[in-house]
Amino acid sequence: MMKFWKIAGLMILCAAATRAATGGSISGSVKDPAGAAFRGAFIRAQNMQSKIIVNVLSDGQGHFQIRNLPAGEYDLRVAAPGYKTDPDRLRVTLAAGESSSRNFALQTGTLRWSDLSLYQGVALLPKGEGKDILTGNCFACHGFQTRMAAVKRDLDAWTGAVNFMRETRHARLANHINDQQAQVLINYLNDAFGVNAKLPKSPTDMPGYKATMRPVSDEGLKITYVEYDMPGPNRMPFSAAPDKDGNLWIPDMGSENHVGRLNPNTGAIEEFTAPNPTPAGIHSAVPAPDGSVWIGEQAANKLGRWDPKTRLITEFPDTYAKGMEGLEDGGSKHTVRVDSTGRVWGTGVHGVLTAYDPKSNEFSHFPDTYSPYGVEIDKSGNPWFAEFDPKGKIGMVDVKTGKVTKWAPPTKDGWPRRIEIDDEGIVWFAEYYGGKIGRFDPKTQTFKEYTLPGPRATPYALALDRKHYIWYSSDEQDVIGRLDPNTGKVVEFPYAHSENMMKEFFLDAQGRMWYGSGPNNTVGYFVPSDLD
Repeated sequence: MMKFWKIAGLMILCAAATRAATGGSISGSVKDPAGAAFRGAFIRAQNMQSKIIVNVLSDGQGHFQIRNLPAGEYDLRVAAPGYKTDPDRLRVTLAAGESSSRNFALQTGTLRWSDLSLYQGVALLPKGEGKDILTGNCFACHGFQTRMAAVKRDLDAWTGAVNFMRETRHARLANHINDQQAQVLINYLNDAFGVNAKLPKSPTDMPGYKATMRPVSDEGLKITYVEYDMPGPNRMPFSAAPDKDGNLWIPDMGSENHVGRLNPNTGAIEEFTAPNPTPAGIHSAVPAPDGSVWIGEQAANKLGRWDPKTRLITEFPDTYAKGMEGLEDGGSKHTVRVDSTGRVWGTGVHGVLTAYDPKSNEFSHFPDTYSPYGVEIDKSGNPWFAEFDPKGKIGMVDVKTGKVTKWAPPTKDGWPRRIEIDDEGIVWFAEYYGGKIGRFDPKTQTFKEYTLPGPRATPYALALDRKHYIWYSSDEQDVIGRLDPNTGKVVEFPYAHSENMMKEFFLDAQGRMWYGSGPNNTVGYFVPSDLD
């Protein structure tokens, strides 16, 4: 195993050296309105041909460098909440291997509600029944920033928007938002973000705003994000999973029932459509060894299989709980994974773990599981799962006997969500409301937990990198976190947009960590400077 990692490391270093020799770069500095160095601004370079976007941060001296850029024309912008630039963008043309320098001077602007993290918004938005409905239902897929705070609607428009969501997400919302509650929500949104909003124009005018601000370490500025916009508006990409050919498969939670295939070299995304007649809520898409791709349809309670020969998606419906037909509370498919025998394991909140056998076209249900969310397969072919519930446990199914064994983490009300297994068989899981990363050793059956920094750490997406660091996305803090399990140290990295809402991380063969940011209509990968 050690020889493999050393060889892989040499391959990465050689590839990086090759890119450095042939790629161009854009560097420069960012200054604040007083002319001093500005720390923590995002600088974005978009290739005008491929539309691929690279984001980096300015360091403590205000300096930035965007490396390994192919020749071409670039749109260069800087973003710092509460500031503006004049001009707001620059055009830079690079020849092969050329370096260019550009500087930015910031001017005082206005911090907008759409610039906040979800945690800040929840802390500052007025209390009331409308807020409870909003946070308890809408925030499962998106926050308030892009779809609420970033637009202006009158009462009629808010009514139309809420009714559209109730119809589009009927499978989820029918049991949770009735007509009376919908009206309460409409009025709340109109008061908060309507044409004649009652909230101050900027959250900086709200008492308590300063208390919601959190610092960023110098180490947290050392990261690069490479992003790809989706082919059209109103997509909601939940993740990006690599296949054996290096393409990325994207589940689109939007209402068009798309699954996308991204070529990361060209930025081209080809979309395929699941035949479900209503919004299927495609939550997960994972490639299988035979070249097919399996999808989980959250709203339709179906699995789907994309066939590489026909390029069509065939759906396989599961059964609902009696009296709950057509509702997510009666059955849903969230995360899917394919084991070595070709069986497809699926999870569903408020449901049970399932296994679909393509040979018999039958589902098996495991009633001893409850509200499973994350699922992964260990080296023995046994699926491990995390139960997303106040009393949730982590568990394993013995595939030979069908026996379910579960273990309760030390933290009560932790709500385990995502789960991962490292190459030594150690099970890692994210405790969403517990604000911790858990470690479970199946051999000794012992737990260890790592407390994450800040209030409402809410770890969601979870993955391990080649250095055995644990990466997570914070749903409410809008940061990416990296845990060193040897020291317990956590580094938080800012994300290039507010409202990241990342659902899953996938590591590709090059060591890049892929994600989807649904509200921002983008997929991408990140690489910290020490791995770049």
